[in-house]
Amino acid sequence: MNWIISNLDLIWSLTLEHIRLSIPPIVLGFLISIPLGWLAYRFALTRGILLTVAGLLYTIPSLALFIILPPLLGISALSELNITIALTLYAVAIMARSVADALASVDPAIRQSATAVGFGGWRRFWTVDFPLAGPVVLAGLRVAAVSTVSLVTVGILIGVTSLGYLFTNGFERRIIEEIFAGVVMTVVVALLIDRGLVLLGRLLMPWATVKKMKPGQPAAVAEVTA
Repeated sequence: MNWIISNLDLIWSLTLEHIRLSIPPIVLGFLISIPLGWLAYRFALTRGILLTVAGLLYTIPSLALFIILPPLLGISALSELNITIALTLYAVAIMARSVADALASVDPAIRQSATAVGFGGWRRFWTVDFPLAGPVVLAGLRVAAVSTVSLVTVGILIGVTSLGYLFTNGFERRIIEEIFAGVVMTVVVALLIDRGLVLLGRLLMPWATVKKMKPGQPAAVAEVTA
C-alpha cells in the first residue's frame, strides 16, 4: 500500500496514457465494422468469408500480431501506430459479426414497410435498419472496448507505455502492490469506457430499452424493444 500512495502520480499518468491508447482502436474498429458487417449481412458469400477471416484473425496472439504487422506495413515495431492498427483489427474481428447479427435481427416487416413508403436503400439503412440494430451493435461494441483496454497492456512488451508498465516493472522488482495497482486501474478504465458507451447509447437511442431477464432465463432470449 505504501508503494501505491508514493506513486499516485505515476499511476494517474499511466492511466491517462492507457485511455488515450484505447480510444482510437475502439472508434476505428467501430467505423470499419459497419460496412464490413453490412456486407456480411447482405451477401451470403461475403458473410462466410468475412466472418471466417475475422474469427481466424482474433485467434492470432496479440504479441505475435505486434511483430508481424511492422514488416508488412513498413512501420516501426515500437510505434503507437503498430498498437493502434493491431488493436483495430481485433476490434473489427469482434464488431463485424456483431453488426451483421444486429442487422439480421431487424424485423423484415419493418424493412418492407419502410420500402413501401418510399425509403431508398441508403436512407432506409441509416434511418431504419441501423437505428433498430443499435442496441445489438452497442452490445458488441462494449465487448470490443473491454477487449481493447485489456490488450493495450501487452503493448508494454514492445515499448509502448501504458498500465502494462506496472505489470512488467512490478514483476521485475517483485512489488506486488505495483502489479495490483495495474490490474485494478485496467479494470477501472474498462468499466469507465463501458459505462461511457452505455450512457452514449442511451443518449443516441432513447427509444431503446432492454427488458430485464427473468431468473433462469438465458441471455440469448433477452428481448430488446423499442
